[in-house]
Amino acid sequence: MDVFWGLAIPFLGTTLGSAMVFFMKNKINNKIEKLLLGFASGVMIAASIWSLLMPSIDMADEQGVISWVPATIGFLLGIFFLLILDSIIPHLHLNSDEPEGVKAKIKKTTMMVLAVTLHNIPEGMAVGVVFAGAISGNTGITIAGAFALAIGIAIQNFPEGAIISMPLKSEGMSKLRAFWYGTLSGIVEPIGAILTIALTNLVVPVLPYFLSFAAGAMIYVVVEELIPESQTGEHSNIGTIGVAIGFVIMMVLDVAFG
Repeated sequence: MDVFWGLAIPFLGTTLGSAMVFFMKNKINNKIEKLLLGFASGVMIAASIWSLLMPSIDMADEQGVISWVPATIGFLLGIFFLLILDSIIPHLHLNSDEPEGVKAKIKKTTMMVLAVTLHNIPEGMAVGVVFAGAISGNTGITIAGAFALAIGIAIQNFPEGAIISMPLKSEGMSKLRAFWYGTLSGIVEPIGAILTIALTNLVVPVLPYFLSFAAGAMIYVVVEELIPESQTGEHSNIGTIGVAIGFVIMMVLDVAFG
């Protein structure tokens, strides 16, 4: 039951964020948008370090492996994995009119949802691999630490849900439909996490690589998309403040409960 709620928490964050479309009349304020993008970046950076890379290094050391090798290999593979997905999946970023990925005749709103869905893939992997480690019981990862990561991801999913549902409404979509699109963009997280946990027996021996892989995938999203989007145009300092706040909150969560 603990695992069920742990996997549901991040998805709940996306759902609640998407529900903001029912309470906001117009397009999300540009300053708030930058703050939320920066906040999500800060959470993901901190989670990548404290919840994924550091446990990967510690675990490799306990296994008698050169501690930085799994972290390095997994991290780079995670970067390349997202780079490939980014090059293949047709998607459209916030405040952009140029689609990325393979050319396809897909609606603009659908490509916007795919862009956020792409963000959520590494987050689902991260939550799943941490809970897989906690379930195995001999990795040094605790259930409390896994919940800290799940809560941190949920916190940053809240603004992501709002950031996807509000522009969809601005594109002429009904509030209810925009809400469902925003919510469904986060469904890959519990699915990815469940698949990872189902493979726990296979994952645990190479858990240091999986942890750092998820970290690399998350950092790719931050560097390639979230931070650039928060720094475009005016008021870029607001995005920077958001990064600082998100980073500190996720760091405190992980250190306090991990």
